Amino acid sequence: MERRDWTDGHVERWKPVLPGLDPEVEGAVTRMKKLSVHLRRVREQSLVDFDLDRQEFDTLHKLAGRGGKAAPSELAADLDLAPASVTGRLDALERRGFVRRTPSTTDRRRVDVELTDEGRSTWLGAMDVLGHEEYRLLGVLDKDERTLLNDMLRRVMVVAEDRGGAAWD
Repeated sequence: MERRDWTDGHVERWKPVLPGLDPEVEGAVTRMKKLSVHLRRVREQSLVDFDLDRQEFDTLHKLAGRGGKAAPSELAADLDLAPASVTGRLDALERRGFVRRTPSTTDRRRVDVELTDEGRSTWLGAMDVLGHEEYRLLGVLDKDERTLLNDMLRRVMVVAEDRGGAAWD
């Protein structure tokens, strides 16, 4: 018999209260919520460990996702922020030595923002903490099971995205 988790008890408590409750749906949704909360806590702790606030991490993350170099306007679009808000974030990150602004090589009216080695190292360190926890959790599944789980969650997300029409990031 498989080990029981907290959600098994939760579902058992609610079945008599809600006779129409589908235990598979309730179990799956509750587990997804609890995993999401767990991973959020791990991420928050990694930010504390690397002395980053959420805004700093998000900005470094978006910059890294563009290969470590971007125009401030590109970061503003990626972060869904006004350009002035991005300027403030970049000022703080530049003071910490995580980014540097350099004149654009293609347009002298523009500057580019680049991740410094320290910025990349700090971002990667925070990412590694979360990545290790994700692998620890999903490591209980073999490759085929992970593929199946990923495929099933994709099917659920497609329905959620169709209904909500929201940008997920």
